[in-house]
Amino acid sequence: MTSGNNLSDKDTNILRSSLPTAHFFNRDLSWIDFNGRVLEEGLRQDLPPLDRFWYFSIFSSNFDGFFMVRVAAMKQALRAGAGPDPSGLRPEEQLSKTAEKTRSMILRQYDCLQNELFPLLAREGLELVRPDTYSITQMDYLESYFLGQVYPILTPLRIEADEKLPFISGNDLNVAFLMEPEQADGEAEDHIAIIQLPHALDRIIWLPRDTSTDSSPDGLPDSVSRTCWALLEDLVLTWGAYLFPGYRVKETMLFRINRDADFSVDEKRDEDFIEAMEEVIEGRTHSPVVRMTFSSGSHRLRDELARRLGLEEQDLYEIDGPLDLGSLMDLASARDFDSLRSKAWKVYPSAAFNEEESLWDRISQRDVMLHLPYESFDPVVRFFQDAATDPQVISIKTALYRTSGNSPVIKALEQAALNGKHVTAVVELKARFDEERNISWANRLEKAGVIVVYGLARLKVHAKISMIIRREKEGIKRYVHLSTGNYNDKTARQYDDLGLFTSREEIALDASIFFNMITGYSVISSMRKLVIAPTSLKRRVLELIDRETKRSNQEHPGKIIAKLNALADTDVVEALYRASQAGVKIVLVVRGICTLIPGVPGLSENIRVISIIGHYLEHSRIYYFSNGGAEEYYLASADWMPRNLERRVELMFPVLQEDIKVRLRKILDSYCRDNQQARELKSDASWRHLAPAQGEDLVSAQEHFLAAAAKAGGNFWTPRNEFVVRRGAPGGQ
Repeated sequence: MTSGNNLSDKDTNILRSSLPTAHFFNRDLSWIDFNGRVLEEGLRQDLPPLDRFWYFSIFSSNFDGFFMVRVAAMKQALRAGAGPDPSGLRPEEQLSKTAEKTRSMILRQYDCLQNELFPLLAREGLELVRPDTYSITQMDYLESYFLGQVYPILTPLRIEADEKLPFISGNDLNVAFLMEPEQADGEAEDHIAIIQLPHALDRIIWLPRDTSTDSSPDGLPDSVSRTCWALLEDLVLTWGAYLFPGYRVKETMLFRINRDADFSVDEKRDEDFIEAMEEVIEGRTHSPVVRMTFSSGSHRLRDELARRLGLEEQDLYEIDGPLDLGSLMDLASARDFDSLRSKAWKVYPSAAFNEEESLWDRISQRDVMLHLPYESFDPVVRFFQDAATDPQVISIKTALYRTSGNSPVIKALEQAALNGKHVTAVVELKARFDEERNISWANRLEKAGVIVVYGLARLKVHAKISMIIRREKEGIKRYVHLSTGNYNDKTARQYDDLGLFTSREEIALDASIFFNMITGYSVISSMRKLVIAPTSLKRRVLELIDRETKRSNQEHPGKIIAKLNALADTDVVEALYRASQAGVKIVLVVRGICTLIPGVPGLSENIRVISIIGHYLEHSRIYYFSNGGAEEYYLASADWMPRNLERRVELMFPVLQEDIKVRLRKILDSYCRDNQQARELKSDASWRHLAPAQGEDLVSAQEHFLAAAAKAGGNFWTPRNEFVVRRGAPGGQ
């Protein structure tokens, strides 16, 4: 793809104002604050206990990714001698503040987990038993379980003082043992060995009901049945000495490391790109360690491992409780404990489609918007499945970034190719942590006869677009689907996203131009409706903000509402500051990172920033501009981040149909009025959890969307707090 109108250095300098760096929050500390909002949900005493545990699991899992990517990048910047970021912080300051804030949050998490949540679950009949509380019956059962099910699989690895460390994989749990010979001549020499917990073994071990009768906590009602569970690592800590006959275990420690994942493929190796990606995956498993979490109990093991792994004090996190709560997420779905979690929300069929009507006929009549996950992902799957079997369909083109392991979309594309359709799939192999999966199903597609294009050099293809081409009586007709989210049937049940079906000729023509640019050689052509990054999307966003700024006056102030996942592009932030100074009223609904500082007199007093952490992961991007009364609405795959606007292939697309515009305005209004799950950002970087004023109605945007989907689908339902599911992992892609 060749660009004819990329932003030049001169253009970029013109777009930048002379604002001092103090007018920006640090992007990484802002992300930590986002994860803090996830933590706050786990700390809420009004939520069911398993919902709270689920939030704690997500909180821990989010930090793993953050350390592997962002903290690794900070360390690289420090080694390279990089200067301050837009907030004015140097790399060493960012690392110090990151460690301080992260440590404080983890202490709050585990204080609540150990002293409140686990005791609460035990009182409700779901009890974690640890080695110091095993009953005699439990001890017998677990020792037998260890010897029969665990011991044969374990592999102890010795650590020699003068040799290289054995391989320790990132994100896996390990148990370290400090030992001495039981019989030794003269002064005994200590030895260290480690055991990695195998993936093949379940970490949660459920104990038979009758083994827990002698360890019931006081006050448990007779009506409450008891289920106890133990941790695999506790068994290894307790009976791991069986693997070291002739040695006495002096100290033990559980530990886990995060490795650097912030490095890229060699973009020049076009001739063997899959091999280059496989090298990236392999390299990630042996990259430098950026953090170690560990249990208390052995300073010698902690210090020796930290020294051998090249870690400093701020890289070490002592955990008072089970490590790696992310891998214990299944506990939140434990059977027979529905009373300890909220009821699942139903996914409703879209009222716009029915099985009797042809999908093509419906899309030909009017544009259709889907609001996931409140409405079913099924029409998107049908879009591909019907195309695969429809004799009038001659071609399918799609851009795939992330999809599920057993994707119905992939199956439909395979079937379409086998049925003789001309199928093209742009597969982005550089989707971090999904590279292996993407390589796997890209190979499957190629074997079925699909033309697979592996993205673009130096750019990630993050756009979400598909096009079906049919031969009809009137001639060739194109049907286009555009989305804010991926073609992933699993995340479509967890992430809030918006998708648009259309057969408008002007959008279909742009879609054809887009695929030609991505798969072939093409200087960027002017598009009628679609806006593409990295060539024109940032410029267009700045133009829209600037237009609103120029048209705003006291009698008719401009208005901008932007819902997105992250805001960190300095040019966009400065443009929003200028708009605020001109009187434009701005509401930003930002899930995660926000470097803009709202509420500063003379700078941003007209800007309000809120964040929604709720039942589903907020993932949609919606951009509204009042435009002097000629309102414009856009949906996009892109956030307002430098990587999205300058280093990725993204799409922003307009909503042209009036009834869909009305629907989008209601969606944005619901977010702006939320006083249940919303938090508001203040100029001192604190977040205030919003609550209804006296006499004000309770408003939960997500509950409102569910009620709207139920009503539209013919199943009227009044949302109540007992109908809640929390499965949209906050921190997704």
